[in-house]
Amino acid sequence: MKRLKVYLQALLLFFVFPGGCAATVKEPAVAGSFYPKDKKKLEADVDGYLAQGGTPAGGGRLLALVAPHAGYMYSGHVAGHSYARLKGKDIRTVILIGPSHHAAVNGAVIYPGSGLKTPLGTVPVNESLARSLASERHGVKLSAEAFGPEHCLEVQLPFLQRTLKEFSVVPILVGRMTSVSYRHLADGIATVLKKDETSLLVISTDLSHYHDAKKAGPMDRKVLDAAERLATGELERLLLSGEGEMCGAGGVLYGLAAARGAGATEGELYKYADSGDVSGDKGYVVGYGALGFYRRDLSPGDRREILKLARETVECHVTGRSLPEWHGESRRLKADGAVFVTLKEKSGRLRGCIGSLQATMPLHRSIIQNGVAAASRDPRFRPVRTDELPGLDLEVTVLSPMEPLGGLEEVVIGRDGLYLEASGRSSVFLPQVPVEQGWNLQTYLAELAMKAGLAPDAWKEGRLYRFTAEIVH
Repeated sequence: MKRLKVYLQALLLFFVFPGGCAATVKEPAVAGSFYPKDKKKLEADVDGYLAQGGTPAGGGRLLALVAPHAGYMYSGHVAGHSYARLKGKDIRTVILIGPSHHAAVNGAVIYPGSGLKTPLGTVPVNESLARSLASERHGVKLSAEAFGPEHCLEVQLPFLQRTLKEFSVVPILVGRMTSVSYRHLADGIATVLKKDETSLLVISTDLSHYHDAKKAGPMDRKVLDAAERLATGELERLLLSGEGEMCGAGGVLYGLAAARGAGATEGELYKYADSGDVSGDKGYVVGYGALGFYRRDLSPGDRREILKLARETVECHVTGRSLPEWHGESRRLKADGAVFVTLKEKSGRLRGCIGSLQATMPLHRSIIQNGVAAASRDPRFRPVRTDELPGLDLEVTVLSPMEPLGGLEEVVIGRDGLYLEASGRSSVFLPQVPVEQGWNLQTYLAELAMKAGLAPDAWKEGRLYRFTAEIVH
């Protein structure tokens, strides 16, 4: 009878408090040390830092912010430059990602509770999204333990509370990076950012630690420049070699991959400073950076520069002159990008088309490299002759990141390019090709398979990816 009574009490608790420990609210760990514990003092300080951030410039979709996580005395004015960009924005879901300073984590952990408290109130956790991003199989676990003493995400909350209205968060801590957790989280966060225009990723990191300012400055500028250009490979190399430092390196790499997957085209550095700017001690500093990652369409100026660079490249290569060098200021052309350069005769007949599917170098370099290749290395055509140049039209296609195709219903003719991998072969068509050829979807797929040297229906057994593009004529 006693055991039955205990069972009924437990059952009652289950129905009254569904989710059990998932209803917990995390108390602040560093209020009174990293930032003020008094509500009014905290509000005044954060508002002051936000005011230093200035008025945000418009243009494009802000996908992710990077902000430091030191004590506000040292890095608050830098963080203010990032969070000032949220003024007036309708952001309702914020995914927070940063390093685990106190607990050993293999892969990543997501906070399973219902809220995070600061002196300004409780920020709700988006529990359903947190659960959907977690995957034990991929090393992304739901666990509260690492969050107990952690400060890197907590210090971001008051800035969010003073800039946004109603919003929820998904707190993620990264430890030792693993390939499976990296891919799972990057793809998962990218999917959220793409589907929900009111979502935002916040990446928490400081830069180099405890060098003198003369050494720290160049180190920090290298990693900030790589991040601003979305150059993930270069950033990873800098961090592994010790040429650059980020205490939140894992979170930055996860976050940068997610932003790229969501279509980020460029980064923008808002502010750089070090602790010596406040303390006066320039012999022993920590670096701080504020930047954002955006998805922006090519501007008219970008389009003019792209077409000019492509034409000069082809003309210089064909006539035997030195290739052009680009030294412009466009963030888009500085950022890593994937392009195809297409050459056509005035009649519309193809004369050469070569490109890159992955963004592995700055866009301006990719244009030059593929311009040369389109004019001289397309195996379907002989190299372009000097006398042909006046009769050639150029087209540069700037690609978005590729994503696996979930179903044929996702394909929109004229919007989506397709890439096929099947039987050890591959092929690709740019979005404009089926429109130019007058193909429907079934013909599009059959031609894609035949281009790879396969049977018309071989696409059914292969892997399909889609991408969009901006076309510059």
